[in-house]
Amino acid sequence: MARRPDTSVAKVAKDLGISESCLRRWMSVDDVEAGRKEGLTSDERNELVELRRRTRVLELENEILKRASAYFARENVLPK
Repeated sequence: MARRPDTSVAKVAKDLGISESCLRRWMSVDDVEAGRKEGLTSDERNELVELRRRTRVLELENEILKRASAYFARENVLPK
């Protein structure tokens, strides 16, 4: 509705009972989702969050394995 040339964003927002900035934000998100504007889609943003979370877990697991390896390597050294 807000994209029609005969209506204003302010009028549509008032009719919907929301703020003009909220409606503009929704329109911006729709532009990104539809490919009319550069940016991350919701799916891409969710995937990025999941990948960052997985990276943190893997880095933590890697650090734990390094410490365990160093600990066991010291235990297996025979005194001369």
